[in-house]
Parts: sequence; structure tokens; C-alpha cells
Amino acid sequence: MIACTAVLLLQTILKLAFPPSYTIYFNHIFGLVPYYVTRRFFLWQFATYLFLHDGIWHLVFNMLFLDFFGMDLERTWGTRRFYEYYFLTGIGAGVITVLINTLRDPHGGYSSGIPTIGASGAIFGVLIAAGILFPDRQVWLFPFPISIPMKLLVLGSILIEFFLSLEVSGDMVSHITHLGGALVGYLYLRRGLFLYRFRNDYLDWKRKRARRKFEVYMRDHKNEPPHDSDDRWVN
Repeated sequence: MIACTAVLLLQTILKLAFPPSYTIYFNHIFGLVPYYVTRRFFLWQFATYLFLHDGIWHLVFNMLFLDFFGMDLERTWGTRRFYEYYFLTGIGAGVITVLINTLRDPHGGYSSGIPTIGASGAIFGVLIAAGILFPDRQVWLFPFPISIPMKLLVLGSILIEFFLSLEVSGDMVSHITHLGGALVGYLYLRRGLFLYRFRNDYLDWKRKRARRKFEVYMRDHKNEPPHDSDDRWVN
């Protein structure tokens, strides 16, 4: 939060003290521009775009969500794991944004040349983590005097972002980045379930194969007389 505020202060100084070209140049160097990432290998943009914001209200809303939902995650996981998760979802959202915009505009035209800025990709990663870890926690829907479970808030936010990503609204918000952060966060938090399912399916297959082999063996040897030996099952 301190770093994002400091960067916004720098952006404000550039905007007030220098011509607009300086702000445009700054956003294209440190924002996430798919064309620069794929053609010029500005790979640092996957991290730096998270610290840039388009004005005070953009910063305030992102930081409020980070404070509201990130605080409990940090207390649960510890600071180090929270930072790892935050940057994983933020960078992952950036990767998805670059991939989709490059596929939309492979020749590096309009959509590939627009810088994406803001921490919203990582914020949506934090939001979906809160929904998974604290699904039944009640959240007050300000300014309405009602509260809903965290899982409904997260589900509603994802659905809204999905419909807005269909470009029916015509706004300049990168909804793909929001959805990308949520997707990366979900896959990261549920990765154990996927691996356990794969492992269990593999073990079930091995047990079935061993049982078939045992049945074939017993069928082939059912008429053999018992051996005069001291063989026995040992447990």
C-alpha cells in the first residue's frame, strides 16, 4: 500500500510538472503493454504495472479491498506467503492479459499497445482467496444495510466481471486482468485437490489391475493340489 501510494505521488508530479508526453512514456515503460512484452521483452512490466494507478480513486478502491480482505489472509498465512500469493496472482493476471490481447491483435495494433495499470489483478486474487478460506463470513454491502456471505460476494463479483469482459459496456477497464487474477488464485489454492484426484485415480487403476491379475491367477491355479511346504502368510 505504501509503495502504490508513493508511485501514484510520482505519477501526479509527472502529470502536474511535465508535459503529458512524460506521463504517456512512463505508463508505456512501466505499465503492462503486450506489444512491448512480446516484441521488446519488457518483462519487468509483469510486476511494475501492479504499482501504477489511474488517479486517486483508482488507488483508494484497490487499497481498501486489499486492506479489507488481505488483512485476514496475511494473519492466516503469514506475511511471506501472502506476498508470494499476491505477486503470483498479479503477475499471473498480467500473463493472461498479454496472451489474450496478443491473440486478439497479433500484429501489435490498438489493443496490444494500450498499457494496463493497477493492482486489480492481484486484488481479485486476494478476493477469491478470502471467498475460499472464509466462505461463510458476513460482508456488509456498503452503503446498503444488508450483509451477505463472502462466497456470494466473490461469486457476484466474478459474474459481473465476466459479463463486463464481453465489451458491452465500452469502458476502459481491463476486466480480463481481473478475471485472470481470480483464475490464477483459484488454481493455486485448489491445486492440491487436482493433484489428489489424479493420484487417487491412478491408485484406483493400479488396484483394479492387481485385482484382475489375482483373479486370473486363482482361476488358473484353482485345480492344483496344495504344496507340502511351510509357506504361510506373514503379517
